[in-house]
Amino acid sequence: METVATSIRSGRDTDAAGFVALIGACWGEYPGIVFDVEAELPELHALAAYYASKGGALWAAEADGRVVGMIAVAPLGDGVWEICRLYVLLPWRGVALAHRLLDQAEAHARARGATRLVLWSDTRFERAHSFYEKRDYVRSGPIRVLQDLSNTLEFGYAKPVDGVEVLDAAAAASAERRLAEILIACVDAGASVSYLPPLRADVARAFWRRTTADVVSGERILLGGWRDGTMVGTVTLELCAAPNQLHRCEVHKLLVHPAARRTGLGRALMQALEDAARQAGRDLLVLDTRAGDFGERLYRAEGWIECGRIPDFAVNADGTLCETVLFRKRLALASTPPTSAPRN
Repeated sequence: METVATSIRSGRDTDAAGFVALIGACWGEYPGIVFDVEAELPELHALAAYYASKGGALWAAEADGRVVGMIAVAPLGDGVWEICRLYVLLPWRGVALAHRLLDQAEAHARARGATRLVLWSDTRFERAHSFYEKRDYVRSGPIRVLQDLSNTLEFGYAKPVDGVEVLDAAAAASAERRLAEILIACVDAGASVSYLPPLRADVARAFWRRTTADVVSGERILLGGWRDGTMVGTVTLELCAAPNQLHRCEVHKLLVHPAARRTGLGRALMQALEDAARQAGRDLLVLDTRAGDFGERLYRAEGWIECGRIPDFAVNADGTLCETVLFRKRLALASTPPTSAPRN
């Protein structure tokens, strides 16, 4: 592991040789990638000016006078900022330098009103994909074809700074690790969501993998919630497929990380879930929750109606039995409910 101290400073046009060497080294780790600066990347000769002309910014990570990392960010309009050119030389990986660079770029964008952060990553860069997912980005949109000398295909990644979004199949799959962490934290904090502590990571990950499969089949809608650029909440909506119940759906796994409670995220998730139900043509929502949980208070405040209680429904972590409260809520629809179960 590299131990030379690194500093992060604003990038300069005079860093051109260092940036070229850095990107060339990183691309050289993958077969089939053509690195031709003059033909495809002439902006590298004056990269600071290039990003300044876009209203963005560029940084270089330096160690012992050598450029060992870089990142840039640029506005795309309507509060959307793009993270660009995040590269770190191999000996400086695993020492949080990439995190420091991304922190710098995200903070710069957020200080200038960013509401959504996006980026693109070559489909061959699997290590980078894992890194972005750890930073709460999720797959977004179709694969981009560059038609360049390397025949590059790119995955899109994105996240809101604050907000709730419906996750499609690709986004759900890329969020499984983070969703598992949220589930474990909630179970450890005493949430009654089908599991008891300690919840193993592989068990939690398997649950979300099954959820992703349900999203793929169109049987479930999955939402994620972010605060300060970190995914800290989720809720799912199971779309009932029985021919005589296509107007109905069930709410499952409303989870807000204990560190993010009392921020309004639970309410935002439930409101977004209602919008998703309406778009799916469902006007009756049902759910159950442990009596006395914070969820019960939230549902009552959001206009849910209690329709019954079941004593001794589930087991608490201490072995005692708990009562479950059943709730329902009707939604106003702008159109007629569907006549068949939706599928992707």
